[in-house]
Amino acid sequence: MQTVLKIGILGLLSTAYVIAGSAPKEYPKGELGKMVKLGEDIMNNTDTHPLTKDLVGNKLQCKNCHLPGPDGKPGTADGISSWIGTAAAFPAWSKREKTVQTLQDRSNNCFMRSMNGKRPVIDSKASIAMATYITWLSEGIPVKMNAKGPWSTHNTKLYPESVKKFKTIQKKATHANYVAGEKVYKQKCASCHGVNGEGISGTFPPLWGKDSQGNWLSYNTGAGMSKLDKGAAWVQSNMPLGQENSLSDQETADVVLYMNAQQRADFDLQKGLLPKEKMGHYNSIVLEEKHTVRSNFKALGLDIDEIRGDTKIK
Repeated sequence: MQTVLKIGILGLLSTAYVIAGSAPKEYPKGELGKMVKLGEDIMNNTDTHPLTKDLVGNKLQCKNCHLPGPDGKPGTADGISSWIGTAAAFPAWSKREKTVQTLQDRSNNCFMRSMNGKRPVIDSKASIAMATYITWLSEGIPVKMNAKGPWSTHNTKLYPESVKKFKTIQKKATHANYVAGEKVYKQKCASCHGVNGEGISGTFPPLWGKDSQGNWLSYNTGAGMSKLDKGAAWVQSNMPLGQENSLSDQETADVVLYMNAQQRADFDLQKGLLPKEKMGHYNSIVLEEKHTVRSNFKALGLDIDEIRGDTKIK
């Protein structure tokens, strides 16, 4: 009944929507099942788990972007960033790294960006456990490698067109859109994520800024969420929680413009890599990459000072 009702509601929405599915009903038996459960535990507690906490430089967990669905498993929600079917799409081409990436490459690279930390060693227990969990979520789905990008069939239908749409909108942004975005944030987002983007500890993730000790709370400027077009695609597909796809295109673009105009950690690829003797081979042709809030706005032809109406961002 819930699925039928959901389809009926979604039919009234203009935004494309694809139902991803759910996790398998049972864990594998034996050691494989233990590894799946370990991966799930890491996804739920990334910044505090013993195997990953030293690699995380903020207060986020993987489940903050890869949302739990009705089954409570991280990465099973229907929106963009579902992990259902993801493993079946790899190996896949990555425009960012300019190489064919494995599933472990993809998930490990998130630690440098979304987690504002260090890339795990590729054959470490944590890396294997995370890949095992994501692969379990794809059980029974036919392998279909993706030449377009590192996305499952589900997300290929949702993600590229949405990013393209929001890139067009964001290129036209002005200070008025920033002001409108602040209003949307206060009305629709602040009750969960805090007036100052600090989140609610243990419940809802932080979106920007630092804690009282000066530590960054959220994703850095190399994360997909920090990009005005990619971040908007994710937000419209997933937020507000339980009301996904309820924001108009312009409301979504404006609130992401506001959110990503706030201060967050710069990204420097080299700082996210462990020493080569420990890390081993890094599967990328691109070895130098840096981003700031200012450069992310400039990438779409926008001046952050004009957008914000001040000069607080470096």
